[in-house]
Amino acid sequence: MNGPASTQGSSPAGGGETGAAQDAAVSQRRAEAIHDFTAKLRQSGMWPKVREYVDWQRKLRGARRAKQPEPERPDLVPLSINLDLTTACNYACDHCIDWDILNAKVKYEHETLCNQMREMAARGMRSVILIGGGEPTLYPKFKEFVILLKELGQQVSVVTNGSRGHKILEIAPYLTKGDWVRLSLDSGRNDTFQRMHNPTPKTLTLDDICAWVPKIKAVNPHFQMGYSFIITWKGGTRDDVKIVENIGEIELGAKRASEAGFDYISYKPFLERAETGSEVMDPDKIEGHMADVMQRIRTGIDAARRYEKNPDQPGGFSVRESTNLRMLMENSWRDYTNQPQVCHMQALRQVLSPHGMFNCPAYRGVSYARIGEMDVNRDAESVRATAGMTAALLDNFDASDNCKDVTCLYNSTNWWLEKLIEDGSDLDAVEVLPDRRDTFL
Repeated sequence: MNGPASTQGSSPAGGGETGAAQDAAVSQRRAEAIHDFTAKLRQSGMWPKVREYVDWQRKLRGARRAKQPEPERPDLVPLSINLDLTTACNYACDHCIDWDILNAKVKYEHETLCNQMREMAARGMRSVILIGGGEPTLYPKFKEFVILLKELGQQVSVVTNGSRGHKILEIAPYLTKGDWVRLSLDSGRNDTFQRMHNPTPKTLTLDDICAWVPKIKAVNPHFQMGYSFIITWKGGTRDDVKIVENIGEIELGAKRASEAGFDYISYKPFLERAETGSEVMDPDKIEGHMADVMQRIRTGIDAARRYEKNPDQPGGFSVRESTNLRMLMENSWRDYTNQPQVCHMQALRQVLSPHGMFNCPAYRGVSYARIGEMDVNRDAESVRATAGMTAALLDNFDASDNCKDVTCLYNSTNWWLEKLIEDGSDLDAVEVLPDRRDTFL
């Protein structure tokens, strides 16, 4: 971690010296909608908080340059959070990026956690993704908590391993259009699923998990259900554990997802932990010629697209490639490791877990990316204190160094925000987009 971030680096490869609005358009063209964070931040329901942040950063930098008193700091409550409800997990996945922090003896006090949600929602938080370092459906009051989030007007998504379909069935009536549930399955065959995930119970299969989907959709067809497929290859490791390759099942995963009634399947590349603690792609570990492996992936995804039907329409089925997978296959992923010094997204999107609040999903559990304890933002006084800790991390977390090997999904959005702050352009001229109710960051 380096010193105060009062200056910036050069703009990213391909970014040129275009204006902020042009950069936003480029970002929108190159990213899947789910990863087009620039467009999301320009929605009418999000932009006022983003504008408040940009205006504060402008005044702060101006005051520091002039050696004047710093302006009053806003509350800096995130617009969206990743929330690990528990560290408990009933799987032992070979490719898990967070296994070092699973099944720890730390947990929330439920009413405090509920108060945290109330405080952040009252100050502008718009969405919560239940995800991460544990299986969210194992949280004892999972249904009760989801109901609270919906009562607070939050968009809600759940990333689950699929082992407890009955818990998703219980919350299905409360979810609304724009919400989603994604099952991390990463395979097409039962035996591959079991070797990759090592589920408890050991007899659990893809067939068992997928059988819940029609039941859930029958209760409520208005939210989306996704089949998540992290693509793994020979040579990939998690610590000293070799990863089971699944490239040969890319098409089969799409076939299974389509037949089971999922709305989409999403393909993403396997990530590893760097020595710094960040999540990175490491193509150098791929066994064999990288171009051949990428061609196998491309062939598999092209075959998977044969199962598309009325993509992104009600009752349809779509195949999605994550932005970082596209970058990997285009061999342009290093372009997205050129980060600005200040990661602005750490003020707008954060990760809350029983281990504390962290600045980014890529740094979950990493000490120098830690904002505060698990009970941050529990009341008005705590909100102010947490805002101060976030502001300190904005100063002290040098993304241009700490994230220099990270293929960051927020890269273009961070550069867009950096330019808005530095170029002094009229914020009234920024095109504000209609609110399409997609506030997940």
